[in-house]
Amino acid sequence: MKHSQAEILREYGPFPGVERVHGVTYDGQHVWFASGERINALDPAAGKVVRSIDVPADAGTAFDGKYIYQIAENRIQKIDPETGEVVATIPAPGNGGDSGLAWAEDTLWVGQHRGRKIYQIDPESGAILRTIESNRFVTGVTWVDGELWHGTWEGDHSDVRRIDPKTGEVLQRIDMPEGSGVSGLESDGKDRFFCGDGSESKVRAIRKPK
Repeated sequence: MKHSQAEILREYGPFPGVERVHGVTYDGQHVWFASGERINALDPAAGKVVRSIDVPADAGTAFDGKYIYQIAENRIQKIDPETGEVVATIPAPGNGGDSGLAWAEDTLWVGQHRGRKIYQIDPESGAILRTIESNRFVTGVTWVDGELWHGTWEGDHSDVRRIDPKTGEVLQRIDMPEGSGVSGLESDGKDRFFCGDGSESKVRAIRKPK
């Protein structure tokens, strides 16, 4: 297994009116992050929140190229970011224990925190298509270049790890600095991960190892 320390490229926040960051996603221009009662669009170049949408947002966030998906307790909301309207909802597989959310292969991938699982689900019905076991609490989830990565957070220790999507075996691990808890996780599709901090009002950009 490859193992390294996180190289933090930039730290965003604290953000006004935000106690902690939950889910994180990236639409190619803005980093969207969940903060309990709304989702916020962060301009990563300027380091400022440029708009917000008022929707319940207490866990993972994902973007499918058009819509934002946001976990709120026991459901996943499908949101039109142009209008802020919730256009559909489906049940969340963990029924309230879900954490991370990602979009890949025309499906949603849901991290279940204490269940230590990642579910692949049908975005229309919420039906579970596949279950991947993890050996740690699962937080944020992201796919990049055909690789499945997820965040973990237990006590004061947090890391970002690449796992084999068939077996759940850990292939690579990036340790975060002590005390920085990864909640949301999203790739920019290139060489950065955006990590939400579930213990404070911050988002960190870290380098994705080659």
